[in-house]
Formats: sequence, structure tokens, C-alpha cells
Amino acid sequence: MRPVDALLDQYSDDHRNHTNQVIHLLCVPAIVWSVTALLWTVPVPAGWFRPGAFAGFAMVAALAWYWRLSPRLWVGITLAFIAFAWIDHSIAAHFGMRGLLWTAITVFVVAWIGQFYGHKVEGKRPSFFTDLKFLLVGPMWTLRKLYQRMGLSY
Repeated sequence: MRPVDALLDQYSDDHRNHTNQVIHLLCVPAIVWSVTALLWTVPVPAGWFRPGAFAGFAMVAALAWYWRLSPRLWVGITLAFIAFAWIDHSIAAHFGMRGLLWTAITVFVVAWIGQFYGHKVEGKRPSFFTDLKFLLVGPMWTLRKLYQRMGLSY
């Protein structure tokens, strides 16, 4: 069994309830986006980097981990990160960093409330309480569901 399969199967064990799965399919991408947006708002030294540099560094680090586990899932996560960076840049350009920050905080809080509600319905603790790496497994699990619906292998 591949390491990615073991991680995804273990994550799936805590996400068997249909309602919890639907909540996760909505909230996990929202949380990932909100984290990229929060990192986008971290000030960078003038002249060294552009706004969003910390988000970019975090995305590259996460992508290195995803590549090792599944190059096919890496493609989908890379596309999602590109979309998230475009959204971050667009919101910051139109509403300023403060607007991006408050939008990200709101989405982050609402999505986590949804996640914890889903786990209450499920009757199981979130997987990341067992191991923090499951915070990175959640997006792969969500993307695997999309791949399966599209008839793609991961």
C-alpha cells in the first residue's frame, strides 16, 4: 500500500458520515484558502519580496510534501493554490490587505465551526487531534473525492 493510500484511508475512518463528508468538502477548501489569504497579509520587508511572499513560501513547502505522496494529487493542489493566490491578489487589490485579512478571518472561523459541527454529527474527533499532519491530508482527501467523481486516478 502506498503511503498516500494509508493516510487517506486513516483520514476516511474519521469521516464516514455523509453529512460530515459534505461539510468537509465545502469547509476544507475554504480553510485552505483562508490560510493562504492570512499568510498573504503578513507584511514583507520592503524591497525584498512582494505581498503574498509568505503565502507563496507556505504553498511551495506544502507542494513539496504533496509531490512526494502523489504527483497526480499534486497537480490538483497546485491548480487550487494558483487559484487561491489569484483570489488573494484580487481581493487585496480591490479591498486592500485589511479587507483580505477580515475576509480570511471570517471564512476561517465559519469553516472551522462547520468542521467541528460535522465531527459532532460524526461522533468522532477531528483527525488532526491524533496527528497534525492530517491538517495537510484533509485537502488531499477532498481532492481525491473530486478525482473519483471525475473518473481520475490519484
